[in-house]
Amino acid sequence: MNQDTSKSIFAGIIGTGTMTISMLMAPNNGMREMTLWKILSVGMGVSVVVAWFLHFLIGILFALGYNCAFAPNFDIQSTWLKGATFGIAAVGLSLIGMKIIGEIFDIPRLEGSMPMRLTAMLIGHVVFGVVMAKTMEE
Repeated sequence: MNQDTSKSIFAGIIGTGTMTISMLMAPNNGMREMTLWKILSVGMGVSVVVAWFLHFLIGILFALGYNCAFAPNFDIQSTWLKGATFGIAAVGLSLIGMKIIGEIFDIPRLEGSMPMRLTAMLIGHVVFGVVMAKTMEE
């Protein structure tokens, strides 16, 4: 495993952990509970532990994608802005992934209005993108 891969994995874990903390804090800030691991667990029929692992695995895959495909091809000097831009792109990828997974598995329908869910997803993924990019920069 080369240094870039190790850095990506570490940054994916740190970014996902930070995003997870923001997801856990969402109900305290007037937003609906956003527990992807519960949705994955129920829909896929796996334990919550496996769903947590999948949640972090997705974050690691996003970080690898950022390092291999996104960062080298976007000439944005600010790591903050590059991470935030990737976070916005990650929302789109997440929506596509959720649609595909929803077709394969019996994923429960998310509660709340679509604008509120999208706002929450945007905040979470921008936090992920910025933290992941800054971690990878060090």
